[in-house]
Amino acid sequence: MTAQTEIAPLQWSEALVLGDAKTDTTHQEFIDLVHKTEAATGTEQSTLYADLVAHTVEHFGQEERWMLAAGLNAGHCHFSEHRNVLEVMKEVERRAALGETHLIANMLEALAEWFPMHATSMDAGLVEYLQTTGFDTATESFKGEAPTIELAAPEQGCGTHHDNNAPKDC
Repeated sequence: MTAQTEIAPLQWSEALVLGDAKTDTTHQEFIDLVHKTEAATGTEQSTLYADLVAHTVEHFGQEERWMLAAGLNAGHCHFSEHRNVLEVMKEVERRAALGETHLIANMLEALAEWFPMHATSMDAGLVEYLQTTGFDTATESFKGEAPTIELAAPEQGCGTHHDNNAPKDC
């Protein structure tokens, strides 16, 4: 008999604090919505899941605006990871509306496994990069004069940047 690996519950903790108030607040909201959705049943769960999907669309859109403003190319893997997660979330929402509501619990479990790694790698790299460039997430603008930034080429992907201006894990 094989032992199953138990996934730790998704909890807000100091390990997830990235040092950017806007990012940290958005991440806390995401985790809160995951918990509320997990605790709900029936149509309330479907409604809360739809709220989680909408929040995630805005959450990812916010980060992507910041990345573009700070000079990262839309071909960067952070964008594609967002796209992939949202695609699955929306498919679960569509199928749940057709009666396959059990998929919501599966998706919430997958998000609980995925989110801490994403936040502490890609999002942490993004926050560090934005702070280095002087980008203020609260105003979505640069403090002082915007730096001259070369766009990272899309084929460079995560962790393979040849451009010293771009973060490795954002």
